[in-house]
Amino acid sequence: MIKARDFDLLVFDFDGTLANSAGWFRSILPDIAKRFGFRCPDTDELEVLRHKPPREVMRILKIPGWKLVFIAMHVRKRAAKAEAFPLFDGVPELLQQIAAKDIRIAVVSSNAEANVRRALGPELSAKVAAWSCGAGMFGKAKHFRVVLRALNVKPERALSVGDEIRDIEAARDVGLKAAAVTWGFGMKPALQLANPDVMFETVGELIGFFAGGAAD
Repeated sequence: MIKARDFDLLVFDFDGTLANSAGWFRSILPDIAKRFGFRCPDTDELEVLRHKPPREVMRILKIPGWKLVFIAMHVRKRAAKAEAFPLFDGVPELLQQIAAKDIRIAVVSSNAEANVRRALGPELSAKVAAWSCGAGMFGKAKHFRVVLRALNVKPERALSVGDEIRDIEAARDVGLKAAAVTWGFGMKPALQLANPDVMFETVGELIGFFAGGAAD
């Protein structure tokens, strides 16, 4: 069982964890697939892919690894021109409560820092102690290390919060505890197989955890 007091730092993913960008991404996916030459899944297949680890998704859609950086750059540029992604219900209260507990907050995201700040707004952005954005598909471990060094926090005193298997794997690589949330891209059964330290099914559960509860 882990408790909120076990941590000095919360490292949040953005897309699918703090903000709901799934609908926007689905809307641009056909164009991205055409532009970068990979197979575009239909709605039903996309749901199936939510159960798969990232490298398996790449194999199924025939996306070579060398294209990932170019796809990510393109998506970040398009996100900068889109309307700010809406935060999930309860996220502002969650970040305010964590900050009130004197637990520091960091954001590690594949998205651009400017896009994340725009979605959070100035008040919530001011509660973030460290940023390391623009992470590659499999490059979050490096960014976790950046925020740990910047804030002088030991890995075992930090909790990663994300919605994908790769978030859990990156946390493991660095020695962070890993929390998985089920309201984003990754489906609960797939996330469970990755063996996170704790799982939350609603933002309310996560708020409750930092209000003084504990989680298995």
